Amino acid sequence: MLQGKRILLIIGGGIAAYKSLELIRRLRERGASVTPVLTRAGAQFVTPLSVSALAGEAVHDELFDLTAEAEMGHIELSRAADLVVVAPATADLMAKMAGGHADDLASTLLMATDKRVLIAPAMNVRMWQHPATQRNLATLIADGVLTVGPNAGDMACGEFGPGRMAEPMEIVAAIEAALTDGPLEGRRILVTSGPTHEPIDPVRYIANRSSGAQGAAIARALAALGAEVTFITGPASVPPPQGVQIVPVETAREMLEAVQAALPVDAAVFAAAVADWRVKEAAGTKLKKDGSGRPPRLEFAENPDILATIAQMQEGRPRLVIGFAAETHDVIAHATEKRARKGCDWIVANDVSPATGIMGGAENAVTLITAEGAESWPRMSKEEVARRLAARIAEALGEDG
Repeated sequence: MLQGKRILLIIGGGIAAYKSLELIRRLRERGASVTPVLTRAGAQFVTPLSVSALAGEAVHDELFDLTAEAEMGHIELSRAADLVVVAPATADLMAKMAGGHADDLASTLLMATDKRVLIAPAMNVRMWQHPATQRNLATLIADGVLTVGPNAGDMACGEFGPGRMAEPMEIVAAIEAALTDGPLEGRRILVTSGPTHEPIDPVRYIANRSSGAQGAAIARALAALGAEVTFITGPASVPPPQGVQIVPVETAREMLEAVQAALPVDAAVFAAAVADWRVKEAAGTKLKKDGSGRPPRLEFAENPDILATIAQMQEGRPRLVIGFAAETHDVIAHATEKRARKGCDWIVANDVSPATGIMGGAENAVTLITAEGAESWPRMSKEEVARRLAARIAEALGEDG
C-alpha cells in the first residue's frame, strides 16, 4: 500500500528517537521513500549519518540552508511528500504545532505543508498528562492532525504510564490508513455526542458533566477510516472534529429530530449523555426568589429515548446501532440489561464514578457488550478507544457486505 509513497519524517528530540530508525527501515521495505528531517534535539539521540544511511537520502536539519532556500527548500519539502509524520512528537514540538510557531526547519515545514500530518507522541508520563499538553493535543486533533499512541508502559526515566511512543509497526499501520481508502469508504454513520441542556428558565438548565471528548474522538476515527460522518452534538466543552458534518443541538428533543433527519445511515453511535428528564414547562422569564424561602416548584417530564427509538425502528433501522452506558456501579450488569431493553446491537459501558476521572477526562476504560458477551478493554486514551471501536465497526459492516 505504500509503494511509491513519499513520507516526510520529522524526528524530534526524545529517547524514543531510536525507534525512528526502525520506522524508516520498515517504510522502505514497503516501497515508500523517506525524506528525513532531524531537529537539533533529535540529533542528540540519533545521528544524521545513521538516519541518512537508512533513508538513502540526505538529512535536512537547517532552516537557513542557503543552497536549499534559494529554491524555497522548506516549501518544496513540505509539499512534495504524500504525508508528514512526526515521530517522536515531543511535548515541545506539539506545543509549537498547536501555537503556530515556525522558528526552525521542523516547525516551519509543519506550518507550510498542505498535506496531512500524523504525530506519534512520546514523553514522560507527567508531561503527557500535563494540562498544557492535553490542551495542545486537543487543538491539534481539532485542526485535523492524526495521532497514533502513545502507549502505556515502562519508561526510560523509570516511571510507568502513558507516554511511550507507538511501536514502528503501529506507526506504519497508521501511515497506511492515512494514505489509503479506508474500510468505511462509502459508509454513512451518525454519531451523537456531548451533553444536552434542558432549560429551566432563560438562564438556567439541567445538564451533566460530559465534555463530548469521547464522541468527538469516535467521529474523527470513523472519518479517518473513510466514513461519511454526521456529528450531532450538544453543547460540548471540546471543539468539534473536522472533516465531518456538524449538527449542533441543545436539547434531547432537538437531538432526536436531528438523528431522524440524518437517516438512513449504515451505523449509528449514540455517545451523547442525554438528559433523561426535562422541566415540563420552562419559564419564559428568570425565576426569582419570592422571599418565602421555598424553592420554585418544578414539574418534570421524561425526555425521548433516542437510542431505543432508533434501535427499535421497524423500517430504515441502521444495520448497526451502538449505545453507551455511563454507570457508577455494577457496570457490566446494568449495561447488559440496557442493551436488551433498548434493543441495540452493542453497548459501550464505562464506569464514570468520580474516582475514575473519566467523565470529562482524557482517558477511558470501557467494556464492549454484544450478543456474544462482555469484552473489557484496558484503560487508554479516548482517541485509542475511538480507533478501536471504529475498527470494530468497520469489521462488522464489512462482514454484512
